[in-house]
Amino acid sequence: MSDSPVLITYYSRRGQNYVGGSIVDLAVGNTEVAAAMVRVVTGGDLLEVDTVTPYPVDYTETTDVARRELREHARPALQDLPVSIDGYDVVFLGFPNWWGTPPMAVFTFLESFDFSGKTIVPFCTHEGSGMGRSERDIAAACPGATVLAGLAIRGGAVHGAEDSIRRWIGSTGLTF
Repeated sequence: MSDSPVLITYYSRRGQNYVGGSIVDLAVGNTEVAAAMVRVVTGGDLLEVDTVTPYPVDYTETTDVARRELREHARPALQDLPVSIDGYDVVFLGFPNWWGTPPMAVFTFLESFDFSGKTIVPFCTHEGSGMGRSERDIAAACPGATVLAGLAIRGGAVHGAEDSIRRWIGSTGLTF
């Protein structure tokens, strides 16, 4: 149970994305859509994770960069990180599943703070890969944190996911 404010932090890709078997141009990234739905349910504060150096506009080029970052365990620099997240006991963590795990920028965020004693509630958008190894990788990056079972949302179905998000949040045992 959380008596402190909830933080909903997310990384999301606008522009070219793979959705339903095609490359489409999204004005708002799928994970950002899901994060807004989590906010409706929890009343939490939103924090977008964004890289200093943007990913390529071209979707395929971005997947190449993401694969290279994963292979190299890169930690891309981030814009506008808060000084502290100490006021939050519960952190919802949203991201697209890139190569079976969160984008490396999400790990930059996780490694920038001490999550000991906090509860991390992951959610991801994907086009068929589900959560992959995300929960395990997040737990390894945040020793001392409790990582709850995440929710994987198919990107092409994110606009109709509010009921699923409500049920999932209700199943966590957290109250808001």
